[in-house]
Amino acid sequence: MRLIELRSDTFTKPTPEMRRAMAEAEVGDDQYGEDPTVSRLEERSAEVVGKQAGVFVPSGMMGNLCGVLAQAERGEEIVLGDMAHIYQNEMGAFTVLGGVSSRLVPNGRGLPSLADIGAAIRPAAGMFPRTALVCIENSHNNCGGAAITAEDTRRVAELAHSHGAKVHLDGARIFNAAAALGVDARELCAPVDTVQFCYSKGLAAPVGSILCGDRETVIGARRVRKVLGGAMRQAGVIAAAALVALERMRDRLVEDHVNARRLADGLANLPGIRIDPSAVATNIVAFEVDPAWMDAGAFQKACAERGVRLSRYLGNSPRLRAVTHLDVARADIDAALGIMSGVVSAGRQPVAAAD
Repeated sequence: MRLIELRSDTFTKPTPEMRRAMAEAEVGDDQYGEDPTVSRLEERSAEVVGKQAGVFVPSGMMGNLCGVLAQAERGEEIVLGDMAHIYQNEMGAFTVLGGVSSRLVPNGRGLPSLADIGAAIRPAAGMFPRTALVCIENSHNNCGGAAITAEDTRRVAELAHSHGAKVHLDGARIFNAAAALGVDARELCAPVDTVQFCYSKGLAAPVGSILCGDRETVIGARRVRKVLGGAMRQAGVIAAAALVALERMRDRLVEDHVNARRLADGLANLPGIRIDPSAVATNIVAFEVDPAWMDAGAFQKACAERGVRLSRYLGNSPRLRAVTHLDVARADIDAALGIMSGVVSAGRQPVAAAD
């Protein structure tokens, strides 16, 4: 049985070019700043997003945590959307490990409103925690892969900066957002102080993320990385694959977006499925299974048994997620739609209205 993996773009396998680069990587001790491949990756990554410096980390969660704790001190506060990955999916790490509290605002369709952000920023005086940081996300995972424009990002940054707060961008899939909007990633990152992005998601590297910003902030982030146990040794072995991903994979992301839209259009024609295909902007397809038709968990399980793996949002939500990536071709999308059509057809039929 052919397995169609749609749970996440983190399931991609390294390409032959990545494997060769890993085998041939020039390495040193990264904790001492002596791994030349890691250094090249950090310099090139910072250049690609228009920042001064970068620090290589094992995961996006660690990158976000380094970004937050390098800019917010214990007892201070960050403002972020209620659907932010940093809040929903990262185990409260900034509070547990950094003593930083959160002030949540509604996420809307991906970016909180300026009015809500402005109202959440604490006044400088008084018995309040200082608002040190505003965190935003692009593309936005829990909001169905929504892509946030450079202009909207600029407005948020101007508001935050006017109150003395900095801005951190969780850009795990920033290149998906850039591809969807038809702009350079530098434009999307220019207004913010720090940005984290992943090599192991849309870019299809096996492991790794990076935090980029000004040199002083990145020096502080390196100290946070050390506290978290994230300092590495001959990390050039994995940095080499990330370099290939950075240079080779950005231009092909539009293929994933085309496949995602094809999947969304097909799902819209299935009974019991709720989806707005026009809202699918990147490689994330979020949809709901009508509880009156069948349970979302039962749908997910039945699809998996037939060879299509999906993920589920936030526990018992009727909302499911499919993510396209390098290892999913157009033929896989068509096959997945055929399987899902069979599952909904076999599901509990809606009760007919009484005459």
